[in-house]
Amino acid sequence: MAIVAERASVSKPTLIRIERGDPGVAAGQLCQSSFCAWMIDRLADLADARNDPVGLQLERREPPERIRGREGGAWKGK
Repeated sequence: MAIVAERASVSKPTLIRIERGDPGVAAGQLCQSSFCAWMIDRLADLADARNDPVGLQLERREPPERIRGREGGAWKGK
């Protein structure tokens, strides 16, 4: 662990936070430490939209209908 932290230019506590999945870790630190640990290919999995169930669910929803309220500057209510 000390070798990876040194090569990635991060502290040991930061590397531990990365391993635990702390969302407060900077993306650059995550990428650099992944590269130094020979795990750079795993970042592609992390960024793959197919691994985002919430994003996929939102994508499947129908977009809201556009509400038009003003035409020609005057309000035409129903």
